[in-house]
Amino acid sequence: MHPLVISADDYAYHQAVDDGILGLIRQGRLTATSCMVMSPRWPEAAKALTSDIRQKADIGLHLDFTEFGEPVCQPLSRLILRSFLHSLSAEAIRQNIKGQLARFEEALGTRPDYIDGHQHVHQLPQIRQALLDILKQRYGQHGPWIRISNPPPADGLKGHIIRSLGAQALKRHAIKQGLHCSSRLLGVYDFNDNAMPYIERLRICLQQAQKTDGMPVLMCHPALPDSAAPASDPIALARGAEFIALASPDFAARLNAFAITPVRGSTYPPA
Repeated sequence: MHPLVISADDYAYHQAVDDGILGLIRQGRLTATSCMVMSPRWPEAAKALTSDIRQKADIGLHLDFTEFGEPVCQPLSRLILRSFLHSLSAEAIRQNIKGQLARFEEALGTRPDYIDGHQHVHQLPQIRQALLDILKQRYGQHGPWIRISNPPPADGLKGHIIRSLGAQALKRHAIKQGLHCSSRLLGVYDFNDNAMPYIERLRICLQQAQKTDGMPVLMCHPALPDSAAPASDPIALARGAEFIALASPDFAARLNAFAITPVRGSTYPPA
């Protein structure tokens, strides 16, 4: 059997996202979800992450520098440019990371099972080193696993851009620090591209997982399609399509056909 973490981003973004993710966890279709703890919904959303949910899925921190929490957050393009120029405030970065970890811990009473980044910001220059330093200081040898945004070459230009933000540097330094890391990040696509049904994208991802060593992660962004999403959610339609596909008997059948075993990263042994 081939292991695969199936990880939903953006928990606490809005209620349709939360309800969709929780339903898929209960159904056994997701094994991880990462939380936007700076969202105004977070205190309420955290209460739904009950012990039965936590037994079925890892709960991670979706490190955010672009969505919630002014004035620290800024547009992604500006954040990328400034991080590569090393012109971001080192102290502001550290305070933002520490603040998000504290909000997670206060709500759930434990550290995150894993860390990733909203729009993959956790692997940017300046941010990645600050993150690793803080994890070492805060958790010592018992830190969370790290989701590495390392899409396969077949994912085209978008995948290449995501990788180039610092995937290899983050993985190299995290492993040196003794942290467990995922191998490949599957599921990257243009949310506005309707040329291929999402269930077909999932088939391709499962084929890629079969050929991937270590612990690959399938990233997804589901939400209930019949709930009113806020107008500010730019990928609401894609979220609904993802939920329908992930919840379908067809997806369950394909997991079996491809000999894929959904796993939690926190319980899967390092490669």
